[in-house]
Formats: sequence, structure tokens, C-alpha cells
Amino acid sequence: MDTEAVRTFVAAADGGQFQAAADGLGLTQQAVSKRIAALERSLGVSLFVRSGRGARLSVDGQAFLPHARELVKSAQRAAGSVALGIRALRVDVLNRRTAPATSLQAFHRIHPQIDLDVVTLPDANTDAALDAVLDGSVDATFRAISATRSRTLPAELRSTRVIDDRHQLLTGPKHPLADKASVSLADLRPHRIWMPGVRSDTDWGAYYDEFGRTFGIRIDSVGTSFGVDVLLEELANSALISTLIGEGSRYLWPESYDLRRIPIVDPTPVYPHAIVWRADNRQPALRVFLEYLQSSQSSQKNLALAETWTPPAWA
Repeated sequence: MDTEAVRTFVAAADGGQFQAAADGLGLTQQAVSKRIAALERSLGVSLFVRSGRGARLSVDGQAFLPHARELVKSAQRAAGSVALGIRALRVDVLNRRTAPATSLQAFHRIHPQIDLDVVTLPDANTDAALDAVLDGSVDATFRAISATRSRTLPAELRSTRVIDDRHQLLTGPKHPLADKASVSLADLRPHRIWMPGVRSDTDWGAYYDEFGRTFGIRIDSVGTSFGVDVLLEELANSALISTLIGEGSRYLWPESYDLRRIPIVDPTPVYPHAIVWRADNRQPALRVFLEYLQSSQSSQKNLALAETWTPPAWA
């Protein structure tokens, strides 16, 4: 349905005559008549009863008018949702509990006037996320971007590493490592690290594959993932399994679980989150967000960090 024709119909109905609609819309009366006639043909009804004294709404026109008003309002809302400076800044994160989502929340606390739309794309594959940035479905995405991929990004895209998320071991109170203040990677070798849901076709799947090979640590992704809440319950009741989480991740559990977040040292593995955006994206809030991330990364680099490890391809 032609929304401009519907808008013209509403203007004619409100103005009481075609000439009033023409004046309000900056059209000729003939153009208004043509638009309304075309709308009537598409609907298969007469919206106005025409006579020598002018035109008045028909019964069908009266029935259509409230719906037409709603169509006009919907079209205005749809246009507003993508208008620069009006629509929300859309940022994709893999998971709403991890460091990028935490960073977005911190940004929002500093800039509450900026509307944010935090997105988790249905396809976790990085190529799909990059396509979403290219076609404007999202303004930016958080991904791990290897040096190889960075060199082959489409010319329209830019990326920069902004969050180095240090790993921690998460265990229940019965686990042999539960009471340690910190653990080394050598400490982890005898134990099962359970990470159900890790996909081999994703960048984080490649990260944990290389991490396991490099340090001789068994990352077990076998089993159905029933979500974080079930995983936390399993950890609380097990003396055999533990999992890896990022320092910047936010997880909540009942006090009775008594789970332990234990720093990993010698070296500390970090997950390198990069932000990817289109160079020609004119969304005003995007520039503010990128500056915030760069500032946060600079502050992070000034911290006294232990020796860290990142896969060479991402270093």
C-alpha cells in the first residue's frame, strides 16, 4: 500500500476537502485526486462520495480512516527508528553477561542520554556479524579479530582491539582447586574444564582450541548446553568440573552455591575483544562510544598486569 497515498487520504479527510489537503501537503489538487483515486483502486472501494458540492467520506472511508491514521503514524515511527540522531545506537554482543555487555552498561551510565539497543545476533558466526555491520543492521559488533582477518576485512570496515578480558577459573566449593587464591595453567592440566556450547566454527571456538593445545589443557565442550543457570548449578554440586569465565563477565548465583572465581596466572590468558564498525557510519553516538572504548583500553593498559597470553594470531 502506498503510504503517501494513505497520508494524502488522511489529510483530505481532516481538511474536509481535496484543496485543503493539497495546500497542506504542497501538492496540486489534481495530484491529490490522483493519489486518492489510486488508493481507492488498490482497495477496491470508494473512500469519498463525490458530488458537485465537493467530496465527503463514504461509509468505507469512515471505516478506513482510523486504520489509515495508524498506518501514517507507523510509517513515521519506522522512519524515525533509522533517522540519524534519533534511532538508538545498535551494538551486537555475543552474550549479555560477558565483558562487552558490561562495557556497554558502563558506557550507558556515563551517557544516559544516548539510546542503546544491545543486540545478540541469531547467528554467532563472525562472518554473519560482519555482514550485519556492512548492511547497517547493527552499527558495531564485538568480535575477536585475528591479524589475518583484520588484513582481509572489507574496505568499508574498521576494527580495533578494545577489551583484554582476563580469564578466571569458576568452581564449586567441592573442587580440589576451590580454596586457592590463584591457579596456574599447570594447575589446570589434571582437571576437566567444561564449556558446553563452544562451537568450532566460531572465533571463540578457535581461541579455546589453540589455548587447549598450547597448554595441554582439556577443554570439554561435549554435552548439551542448557544455559548458564544450569551450568552454575552443576558446578556448585561437582568436585570434578570447572569452567573458564572472563574477569569482566557478570554472573549471579544463589549464596548457597558458594562458587569461587579464581584468577589464572603464569601466564594469564586473555580474550581479545575487538569492536568492528563501518568507516562511513554517521550515527553520532557511534563516535562517542568508540572514544569511550579507546579511553577505557588506555586505562586498562596502564594497570600492572601479570604476564598474559593471547593466541599469536591475535597478539
